[in-house]
Amino acid sequence: MTETVKPLLIKRYASRRLYNTETSDYVTLDDISGFIRDGREVKIVDLKSGDDLTRQYLLQIIAEHESRGESVLPVDVLNDLVRSYMSPDASVVPQFLKSSFDMLRDGQARVLENINTINPMSKMPGFEVMQAQQEAFMKAMTGTMPTPWNGMGGGDARPAKGGGQDDSLDAIKQQLAELQEKLSKLK
Repeated sequence: MTETVKPLLIKRYASRRLYNTETSDYVTLDDISGFIRDGREVKIVDLKSGDDLTRQYLLQIIAEHESRGESVLPVDVLNDLVRSYMSPDASVVPQFLKSSFDMLRDGQARVLENINTINPMSKMPGFEVMQAQQEAFMKAMTGTMPTPWNGMGGGDARPAKGGGQDDSLDAIKQQLAELQEKLSKLK
């Protein structure tokens, strides 16, 4: 049975400030973009009316990225999207886009899975431990875990919440020492 994770609930106040209900603090569009890059689903609702504003804010995030020169969507695709809103056949476009992105996600997951199976190091004893240590090291250095969607940290270089910086550094030193010991045993 697959476990569905509830989306992160963000409430918009009358002042237009956005409130993260999990952490009880205010967030920005960049924060919401970071949550999504990290694999979280978000739901943004108006506190007073209860209206779902998620679509409106996601479009705003995309528009801001595009205006900063972080273009992902070619002009031809944007033109086709505008045309689809004006066409009576518009009902086909959302399903086509959803299917295309589902195929893209599945393809990326399969590529990552295949890389692990064809990687000769993956058969080496202790490889999973070394991989986990590398991920922990990257998390400590960037404040995020690498995922197929955000590369190696996705540009969000905030330190991880909890534990002090000294604790993280000590943990990294310990993991590196353990890794060096395991590597020396393999020689």
